[in-house]
Amino acid sequence: MCDCFELKRDAYYKYKSRADKRKEVEKHIVAIVKKRRKSLPREGVRKLMKSLSQDFQKQQVKVGRDTLFNVLREHKMLTLRKKYSARTTNSYHRFYKYNNIIKDLKVTRPNQVWVSDITYIRTVKGFCYMALITDMHSRKIIGYDLSDSLELKGCVRALKKAIYKAKGIKGLIHHSDRGIQYCSNVYTQILKTKKIEISMTEENHCYENAMAERVNGILKDEFYLDQVFTNKEHAKRAAKNAIKLYNEIRLHLSLDYQTPNMVYKLTA
Repeated sequence: MCDCFELKRDAYYKYKSRADKRKEVEKHIVAIVKKRRKSLPREGVRKLMKSLSQDFQKQQVKVGRDTLFNVLREHKMLTLRKKYSARTTNSYHRFYKYNNIIKDLKVTRPNQVWVSDITYIRTVKGFCYMALITDMHSRKIIGYDLSDSLELKGCVRALKKAIYKAKGIKGLIHHSDRGIQYCSNVYTQILKTKKIEISMTEENHCYENAMAERVNGILKDEFYLDQVFTNKEHAKRAAKNAIKLYNEIRLHLSLDYQTPNMVYKLTA
């Protein structure tokens, strides 16, 4: 073969040696990434570079972002994003709608602003609805509840859990869309009793509550809450596990590659 292509034999063996080493490195990379993805199955390349840097060093594997991207692409391990659309907000109601008071607010500490939203989860028997309350500074999910209807009770349970768990809510603002659940007298009365200020979206509500929408997307994109569950109990277990991983393990670019729990504990 070397004679046919007018190549020297030592050049061929050097090339083969490099190719074999490259394949061995790829094997190590794939094995390390698969281990990480047992808990975070849809973690992107940039975060993998940060979270696995020590693992790569221990295995003496030198890998840059482009190399990691190419290896994952070759092995069909790149994450794909999905788009969702489902109506969970009914803003046509008789209850009072509050102004957006966080529009130009600089958030500098935990328990300064909580953002709330509702997202849907599919089951074989129909939809479940998850009410989430997220701390805007740390991105930590403070309270949540999963119910099989869009009734007020789920949002109230999520709010009460958040208030119970939080420490020092003086000066806290609760921000949400203008959905009937958040505008209802029962919900707003809880906020007023706890001296929590009320803020709501005004015109382009999805942009004015972008963080809450983003958290919904992360839970579905990266933690498989976009699948169809067998029943409500199955969905509840999956949601509980997803939120735990989101709070305790998932690194956030906006938090300088820290987890929400780290930031919340350090600055609370």
